[in-house]
Amino acid sequence: MRMVVTGGAGFIGSHVVSAAEASGDDVVVLDIARGGDVRDADLMGRALRGADVVVHLAAKVGVEQGLRDVPEYVSHNDLGIAVVLAAAASRDVPRMVLASSMVVYGDGVARCPEHGGVRPGARRAADLRAGRFEPTCPTCDAELSPMLVDEAVTPDPRSGYAVTKVCQEQLAGLWARQTGGSVTALRFHNVYGPGLPLDTPYAGVAAIFRSAVLGGRAPEVAEDGAQRRDLVHVRDVARACVLAAHTEVVARGTMRAYNIGSGTVRTVLDLATALSAAAGAPAPMVTGLARPTDVRHITASSERAARELGWRATEDFTSSVRELLNEPRRPATSASPRRGG
Repeated sequence: MRMVVTGGAGFIGSHVVSAAEASGDDVVVLDIARGGDVRDADLMGRALRGADVVVHLAAKVGVEQGLRDVPEYVSHNDLGIAVVLAAAASRDVPRMVLASSMVVYGDGVARCPEHGGVRPGARRAADLRAGRFEPTCPTCDAELSPMLVDEAVTPDPRSGYAVTKVCQEQLAGLWARQTGGSVTALRFHNVYGPGLPLDTPYAGVAAIFRSAVLGGRAPEVAEDGAQRRDLVHVRDVARACVLAAHTEVVARGTMRAYNIGSGTVRTVLDLATALSAAAGAPAPMVTGLARPTDVRHITASSERAARELGWRATEDFTSSVRELLNEPRRPATSASPRRGG
């Protein structure tokens, strides 16, 4: 199979390329850091000639610092995929695997003791200042119990980055309908593992905590640390991407989304505690600080991926934390178009 991987030298992309090459695929890698900008229509047209599948990982990631950052996210993520899709249409590429994200769900869904399953209301700054971190029912203001989100839940993006990921899915769905291609959109949860970028303003909590404990400092945990997350290892994510590229379960002319998570709910404090203990660093410091735009809980069911793709996460969390700490420290890197396989 001839596979084009955009963003193929980044954190997740490099693992996808390794997994694809190990499976015998002929892989073409594009990455912006060395000249492989997916917004270059001529470049994409050349790269996609003869491709059987494009695995689209290229994106500007993380939560923006304000509205001033949104144009750049839209340019990289939405203009970027639009150019990729136009090139794929011109080259008759039949299939795409799209890196989406759990951020499309916003605050997910939760259960109200009176009203059942609801979408949590916006978090109020006054509540956060008073240490009331749990979201409340938008109807009766009762405290909610978080629930697992499945793919049938309507997206409810709460940041500019999240909006661009929803838009990517919609544009990919449009491409599928108009060309008869198929799109497998993988909604990644919090990805961690070897190659995790450090020291960038968009690094996730795993990277931030790792930097702290390797420096002998206590990781600082926002709110009360009870925020629920699903931490999925990058090798499991890479395996999902390659499996999706090889599995023809999505009907032609359609896009289908799959949650990709470990299936184990952990709190942010759980992660910080595990890293501190493994590194012999001071115990985490819970700061009580919070921002109204932060998502309190977001965990989803990955059962659809298990049923239809035959995928489940297999990496062990405890050993993966040790691996993360033992890896040489390095900043975020990316690479240029190259050929492999």
